[in-house]
Amino acid sequence: QLHPVESGGGLVQPGGSLRLSCAATDFTSDYYAVGWFRQAPGKEPEGVSCINPSDGSGATLYADSVKGRFTISRDSDENIVYLQMDSLRPEDTAVYYCAVPAAAWGTATMDPNLYDYWGLGTQVTVST
Repeated sequence: QLHPVESGGGLVQPGGSLRLSCAATDFTSDYYAVGWFRQAPGKEPEGVSCINPSDGSGATLYADSVKGRFTISRDSDENIVYLQMDSLRPEDTAVYYCAVPAAAWGTATMDPNLYDYWGLGTQVTVST
């Protein structure tokens, strides 16, 4: 079992920024694809962004709704994957989750069904 832990959520005004962290407490995050997902009340979970393991490709993916506003990155020394969120909009309001698959060195995907271990989530609220 792997246990990713999210933090960094909060209340922010439209146009503001937040940085979410996904800390790997009991595994080396560089070895795994990591995905960020969100779920708003009454809606299905949505893939936000994902990043490949640190095997040289560094490939990332973004949902169309966040392209140009969100950036996913790794800090290998801290064993954390970040989601920098800029130009936030009210429609970005949701609980944000990070997730990892059971197998190391897989290709990152935006399909939540392919992730096995999920954090408890962090609330992001964009409002005046």
